[in-house]
Amino acid sequence: MKFLQFTCISLIFGIISVAVPTSLCAASLMDIYREALEQDAQYRSARAAYQAGQEKVIQGRAGLLPNITLTGTRQTQKIDVAALSDGRNPDQVTIPGRGIVFRATQPLIRVENIVIYAQSKIEVAQADSQFVIAAQDLILRVAQAYFDVLSAQVDVEVAEAQKVAILKQLDQAKRNFEVGVSTIVDTNEAQARFDLTLSQEIAAKNALEISKRRLQGIINRFPDRLIGGNEFNTELTDLQYANMEEWVTVAKEKNFALKIQQATYDIAKKEVKRMRAQHYPTMDFIAQYSDQTGVGGAFTGQGIDLISKSIGVQINVPLFEGFGTQSRVREAIANEQRSRHDLEDAQRNNALQVRQQYLNITNGIAQVKALRQAVISSQTQLDSTVLGQEVGVRTEVDVLNAQQQLYSAKRDLAKAYYDYLMSRLRLKAEAGELDEDTLLQINGML
Repeated sequence: MKFLQFTCISLIFGIISVAVPTSLCAASLMDIYREALEQDAQYRSARAAYQAGQEKVIQGRAGLLPNITLTGTRQTQKIDVAALSDGRNPDQVTIPGRGIVFRATQPLIRVENIVIYAQSKIEVAQADSQFVIAAQDLILRVAQAYFDVLSAQVDVEVAEAQKVAILKQLDQAKRNFEVGVSTIVDTNEAQARFDLTLSQEIAAKNALEISKRRLQGIINRFPDRLIGGNEFNTELTDLQYANMEEWVTVAKEKNFALKIQQATYDIAKKEVKRMRAQHYPTMDFIAQYSDQTGVGGAFTGQGIDLISKSIGVQINVPLFEGFGTQSRVREAIANEQRSRHDLEDAQRNNALQVRQQYLNITNGIAQVKALRQAVISSQTQLDSTVLGQEVGVRTEVDVLNAQQQLYSAKRDLAKAYYDYLMSRLRLKAEAGELDEDTLLQINGML
């Protein structure tokens, strides 16, 4: 009988099918992202909002199309007729009635409806941009939560490594003190370091648990194992555009938040036209067919049947509405000015964010390279200090300090690397170019 080594893919031999649960597989950043596409509540809400937004253009076009109604009625009238001359009681006459009215109205001249239709097309484009922003936000939230877990894992690993190393130093310090080759100071120093590291390990494990729970809120399951970098030796690739101002120019053209704000401004300008259009006359083409029975029974005591057909043009000229229309025009103009200022503010903030993320990336590259060298130097220093302790020129405290410096350098390198990757994602988002391909590239750098 052969032993089967289970992987993330189901292995099928004959009639036996064995699959390892997803929770046992190490998940990459792309794996978590694909889960989030189906599980994240915020993204699903944005998708529903996008679908609702697509209906705006149909609703706006409805004001330009015919409006057709069919009305049916059925009634019974009971009428008391006057008493006869001989003084007998009044008689009661029952007249049944029914009616069908078919009416069709086709707007011919309605400037307000034309403006509403133009606004609806802008609203659909705005909904498209909002959905893209929701997709980009999902990438950023997944990546940030993913890196937070990896960073917390590094903190736990560093705390555990520190605890093991300091425990060894503590045991050695106690032995040296017992044989008289060191003082109690070395033992106390090692004990204090060990106690402090133990508390740091507890805090790091708690932070890791919280980070995983935060990621669980996105993918709706508890993430057991994540794939992350260990040595952080991946080559740091150059940016797509050469300099900061080129990124600012691209962002001004492609950023979807700016597109939404631009759409808001365009809608506000159309709103001014729509309010002014309420001053204008309207013209509609109207056709009506009516078939009624029992008409006029209340006056004649006997209903008659009527069939009427009409076709014509109806013109409506607004004259005065208590200054309401003028007020709405002034309100729309003020809202247009507000939208214009909001757009200008959004453009400035976008340029600021682009420059900030660009600097984060360029400085992050330099910081990662410096910390890589710091890890190498710290490891060399630790090896030398341990050797110096063995020959009697270094103390236990020197070794503990060297170990602390090495672990701090490794932790700082991991955090700097993850911050660098997040800055790349945020810069692409500000430039309006963040997509799954970008995330796939970042996944490869892990």
